[in-house]
Amino acid sequence: MPAPLTRRYFLGALATTAVVAPLSARFVHPAAAATSAPPVFSRRGAAINGYDPVAYFIQQAPVKGDTDHSSTWNGATWRFASADNKAAFDANPDAYAPQYGGYCAYAVANGYTAKTDPDAWSIVDGKLYLNYSRRVRTRWLEDVPGNIAKGDANWPSVLG
Repeated sequence: MPAPLTRRYFLGALATTAVVAPLSARFVHPAAAATSAPPVFSRRGAAINGYDPVAYFIQQAPVKGDTDHSSTWNGATWRFASADNKAAFDANPDAYAPQYGGYCAYAVANGYTAKTDPDAWSIVDGKLYLNYSRRVRTRWLEDVPGNIAKGDANWPSVLG
C-alpha cells in the first residue's frame, strides 16, 4: 500500500524538484540541444578556418588565406592566399570547395558534423576532403570508398 501523502512527503518532493530540475536543464542530450549547422564549416568569420581551398590543389598544402583576397559563396566567406587562387575559385567554386561544406568527412560518414584541422586533408578523385585531426584522417583513409559513400548518403541531412 502506498505511503499516505503527508506534509513532510510533499515538502521533500518539492525540495527535490527544486534542486533536480535546474540541474537536469543543464544536462540536455546533445541531440536534443542540437541546432541546425550552417552548410559550410566556418570559424572566426571564414570558411574552413580561413584556409585557401585552392591551395590544397595547386600547392598540395594547407595555406592560410588573406582577408585581402576574399569571396562570399554558399553563405560563407572564403579566403585565398593570392588573387589568382581567388579568381580560380570564383570561376568554379564547386571544383575547389571541400566536400560536406568543409566539415569532417569521417564525422559526416558516421552521421554527425565536426570541425576540421587544416592539416588533416585528402584529395580523392579531384575532390577535397577535410578531417577533424590527422588521427581521424587515418581512420577515414582505412575505407575511403565506403566513407565517401556513407558521407554522400548522409549529406546534407547531418546539418539538422
